[in-house]
Amino acid sequence: MTSESQPGLSFSIVQDSEPPAWAAQVLDCLGADGRLQQGEPGFRARPGQLQLSLAVARCVAEGGVLVAEAGTGVGKTYGYLVPALLSGQRTLIATATRNLQDQLSTRDLPRLLALLGVNRRVAPLKGRASYLCTHRLASARREGHYLGQTELRQLAQVERWAHSTRSGDLAELPELDETSPLLPLITSTRDNCLGSRCAGWQGCHVNEARRRALVADVVVINHHLFFADLQLREAGVAELLPSVQTVIFDEAHRLNDIGVQFLGRQFSTRQLRGLATELVNEGMRWARGFQPWPELASLLEQQARALDQCLGRETPRAGVRLRWLDASPEGVAAPRWQQLQLQLAALLARVSEALLAVAETAPELRRLADRVGVLQQSWSGFMRPPAGMVVRWLELGRQARCMEAPLSIAAALAPLLAPETQAPARSWVFTSATLGLDESLSWFTEPAGLKGLATVLRVASPFDYPRQACLHVPEGLPDAQDPEHASALAQWLVEPVRCLRGRTLVLATSLRALSELAHQLQHLMAGTGIDVLVQGQGSRRRLLERFREGGGAGHPCVLLASGAFWEGVDVPGDALQMLVIDKLPFPVPDDPLVQARSQALRQQGQSPFERYVLPETAMALKQGAGRLIRSESDRGVLVVADERLLQRSYGQVLLGALPEMPAVNGQAALMQVLKALREPG
Repeated sequence: MTSESQPGLSFSIVQDSEPPAWAAQVLDCLGADGRLQQGEPGFRARPGQLQLSLAVARCVAEGGVLVAEAGTGVGKTYGYLVPALLSGQRTLIATATRNLQDQLSTRDLPRLLALLGVNRRVAPLKGRASYLCTHRLASARREGHYLGQTELRQLAQVERWAHSTRSGDLAELPELDETSPLLPLITSTRDNCLGSRCAGWQGCHVNEARRRALVADVVVINHHLFFADLQLREAGVAELLPSVQTVIFDEAHRLNDIGVQFLGRQFSTRQLRGLATELVNEGMRWARGFQPWPELASLLEQQARALDQCLGRETPRAGVRLRWLDASPEGVAAPRWQQLQLQLAALLARVSEALLAVAETAPELRRLADRVGVLQQSWSGFMRPPAGMVVRWLELGRQARCMEAPLSIAAALAPLLAPETQAPARSWVFTSATLGLDESLSWFTEPAGLKGLATVLRVASPFDYPRQACLHVPEGLPDAQDPEHASALAQWLVEPVRCLRGRTLVLATSLRALSELAHQLQHLMAGTGIDVLVQGQGSRRRLLERFREGGGAGHPCVLLASGAFWEGVDVPGDALQMLVIDKLPFPVPDDPLVQARSQALRQQGQSPFERYVLPETAMALKQGAGRLIRSESDRGVLVVADERLLQRSYGQVLLGALPEMPAVNGQAALMQVLKALREPG
């Protein structure tokens, strides 16, 4: 079989009448009348998927780096899984989200292995916070009188499940909300894990997961774990990587943002408060009377409170980042900050001395002493000026966190990709539906340090966007920067949402806008029979399940969301027919990371807006818009409620990032389209 027998394909890797073995295998599986088409109902050969899969197969066979953008509907997952599985090589797959990680390890890989008829051991590996810690569970049971009724009921449920689970993966308990305050009490962290000194060490679920990963042929992790393990040199990824021949990063558009969070240093008031709690619990349990544990814990609490007060945190402000360019963070008096730094350093030294004096009494106390040593090292780093190309900031929310991070992941990836460190040659594949605006995918390849190093492939979406979708920009709304914009948008939404009987996803660019939209729309839609679902009022999984039900026999609804809902949301069919983006998703201008990256470009004589701000906005817009059309039969309207898209010169760049689709101008024309969607017959 040659490339000519697959219409629509254009690639140079199959040049002879007899293709290489790796190409023949891929074509036999994914081509017309291939094994997957014969074995899986609904599967059909797609030229784009074959193009992607052949490129991945070549990279796996020959080594090197491939960066592949595969548009929505290409079939990206099978496109990279098929050549990886057929190669027989040990493979590490990393995803940005735990949802996709679970989907790959529990659904896609088992199904594909059965269809291909090959035997490969598959193991997921997550961070500690995803697994039940039996030691911590026992402690939570002993100290249950501190818990509320809801947490006590959840604890009883976890205890029943703990007797039957083999993996200890808390994803098996969908009823346990990811925001439950019980989770930190029944899982371990690097700080509070007792390691080999724990009585439950041999049966530890984290250790079992790592052992399974070490002998598996295919290991599925997430980006967070990849960078965290590399930075901390923990067992897990750092132990796996030398034996892996193929590394695949799915959802690679998130790689840089996730990576920089783990490649620097951090220190938080939550760490201080957690240390204070364990100091009392373990100190009084193992060395009562030897040290003034309650007094030391109280001093740690006071120090955490003093830091909060110094930062002006009367109430938590989620997601606020303060610049830290000088000796102290923005808005914090330098003398006061220096005084707090010295006080905290002295207190940590005193706590360390107290713990080291009794450390041999119990492993818990030794572990606490080690933990304080790590905190001392981190805090001393923040007492010195930052060095190198890093950005430092203060992050406020439920806790205050001192953060320092590199501007990109390039320096961290460089030694991993260096040919001299890989024998035999390792294959690296980076793929996503959204990686750049130009043919070199520079938005992704530059911060990852891959420009000029990687083979780049772009595979367009097979969806017929001109037929399946259209674009509408509402007229007459207040300027996107106007405080009244969200309220006016909520009022504008009433008529279209009522026409569609829900079936609308609204993506907000900020939590503030989300809150205002929710407040207004819930009031305006009262009595219409259409529910207004809001992110934060239930788990992400439950909200999406309810939203999908609203398109069928379920009660009609509209979903308002922000943040994580801009990607990874898959609602094919009639449940989603209108996607609304409240305004163009420009990066927050006073965000320290944005400012630091912009400043670095200025120093290089480049325009931060053209080189950084505009591409970031285009990628975010493209990612959000990708939620609308998820299958060949989907039809819908994309609404961007920001007239700057049409009025400003940069609008053409942003429109170019979107799939080509006709514009619908005017409210009357929009309502005609929506009525046709509601009543397709």
